[in-house]
Amino acid sequence: MVSSVLCRCVASPPPDAATAASSSASSPASVDPCGGAVCGGPDHRLRLWSLFQTLDVNRDGGLCVNDLAVGLRRLGLHRTEGELRKIVQAGDKDLDGQLDFEEFVHYLQDHEKKLRLVFKSLDKKNDGRIDAQEIMQSLRDLGVKISEQQAEKILKSMDKNGTMTIDWNEWRDYHLLHPVENIPEIILYWKHSTIFDVGENLTVPDEFTVEERQTGMWWRHLVAGGGAGAVSRTCTAPLDRLKVLMQVHASRSNNMCIVGGFTQMIREGGARSLWRGNGINVLKIAPESAIKFMAYEQIKRLVGSDQETLRIHERLVAGSLAGAIAQSSIYPMEVLKTRMALRKTGQYSGMLDCARKILAREGVAAFYKGYVPNMLGIIPYAGIDLAVYETLKNAWLQRYAVNSADPGVFVLLACGTMSSTCGQLASYPLALVRTRMQAQASIEGAPEVTMSSLFRQILRTEGAFGLYRGLAPNFMKVIPAVSISYVVYENLKITLGVQSR
Repeated sequence: MVSSVLCRCVASPPPDAATAASSSASSPASVDPCGGAVCGGPDHRLRLWSLFQTLDVNRDGGLCVNDLAVGLRRLGLHRTEGELRKIVQAGDKDLDGQLDFEEFVHYLQDHEKKLRLVFKSLDKKNDGRIDAQEIMQSLRDLGVKISEQQAEKILKSMDKNGTMTIDWNEWRDYHLLHPVENIPEIILYWKHSTIFDVGENLTVPDEFTVEERQTGMWWRHLVAGGGAGAVSRTCTAPLDRLKVLMQVHASRSNNMCIVGGFTQMIREGGARSLWRGNGINVLKIAPESAIKFMAYEQIKRLVGSDQETLRIHERLVAGSLAGAIAQSSIYPMEVLKTRMALRKTGQYSGMLDCARKILAREGVAAFYKGYVPNMLGIIPYAGIDLAVYETLKNAWLQRYAVNSADPGVFVLLACGTMSSTCGQLASYPLALVRTRMQAQASIEGAPEVTMSSLFRQILRTEGAFGLYRGLAPNFMKVIPAVSISYVVYENLKITLGVQSR
C-alpha cells in the first residue's frame, strides 16, 4: 500500500534522489524519529522515489495516466481515468503529458499540505483524530445534516485499523493520490467576486461547494453579495461620477482635478448631483449577477468534466464567457448609467425619460455604443484579477496556512484590493474608450467615431496619459468599496442565516 512508502513524521529529506539511493543501504534505523519501524525518517525522499518506481510500470522515468492506472491498481487503489488525468495535469509543469520525479514530489507535497488543512478543520477536538461526531458537526456547519450511521459509513471507508476514528496517516493515505483541487474549506474562506464590489462586475464568479449548492446557501451568498454591492456603489458613487466626467471631459486644455471636479458638480446641481447615475448602477446588479451565475454554471459543464475541479484557465474561460453573456444582456443599462451620470440639471426627468429620448433621437443602436471595447475589456480584467488573486491566495496558503485556510479579514481585503486594482489598471484604456463612445451624443456636435479611431485620436492629441484620465478617483474608491462591501456582506450573511466565520 501507499502507506508503506510514505513518511510518518517530519524529517529533512536528502538533497536529491541519487543521494537518497546511495545512502539507503547504510542508513541505520536508529536515526529515524520513529525508530525506523515505520517512517524511515531522513529517507523520506527515498521512500517517495520507491513509490515513484512502483508506479512507473514502463520504466521510462515518467508517470503517465496509464502508469498511474496500472501502478495504483497494483497497490489496491482504483481511480477513474478522469481522476488520473487531473493528477497528471495538476503536477505537469513542463506540459509533456507525464510527471517526472521532481514534479511527482512537488505534487504530493502541495497536495498533502491542502489535505492537512482540511484534516485540521475537521478535527474539532484537536486530538489528532476524526470521529463520527466531528464529521457530523463539520457537515452541519456547512448546512448538511447526516445521520450517525452515514458518518460511520464515511469513517469505515478510510479507517484501516478498525478504531472507528481516522488519524492523519489514514486520512492522507486515502486522499493523497486522489485529485482534490478545490478544497471545500479554501472555497468557503476565499470567496472573491461575491464579496468584493468595486463598481465593475467583470470578475470570474466564485466557486461554491457541493454542500452550498445542495442546501441553497449559494443564493444566500449571491443575495448578500448583491446587497453589499448596492451599499458599496452608493457610498462611492461621487467618486464614480467624477471618474466618468474626467474620462469624457478632461483633456490637455481642460485639466480637471479631483477638487475642481467635485466643486463643478456641486455648483451645477447641488450635493445630490454627486449621485447621478447611481440608481441605474445599483439596479443592474441583480440581473447581471443572476445571468452571470447561471451562464457560468452552464459553461462549466462544457469546459470541465466536474463542477468542483475546474482549473484556473478553465475558470477564466467560463468566467469570461459568462461575463460576456451577462454584459450583453444588460449593456443598455450601462449606456443609461453613463448618460445619467453626465446629464445636466433638468435634462432628463428620470431613467425612463432618458431611455425614451435616446431611443427617439438615436435609435436602438445607441444602446450598444462602446459594446466592442467593453467586451474586449473583460478578458484582461477578469484574467489579471483572477491570476493575481489566485497567486496571492496560494502564496498565503503555502507560507502561513497551518491550522486553517481562513486568512482573516485583513489578508482577504488586501488580496481583493490588489487583484481588483491590477485588473482595472490592465483594462482601463478600453474602459475609457467605452465610456467616451457611450457618451458621444451627450456632447453637442460630437462626431461618430469607432473604437480604433478614438484610440488614435486620444494618443495623437493627449498622448498615452490620455488613456488613463480619471484613474485617480477610480483607484481612490477601491479600498473603501472593498471594505464597505465586505462589512455589509458579512452582516447580510448573518441576517440570511449563512454560516458566518
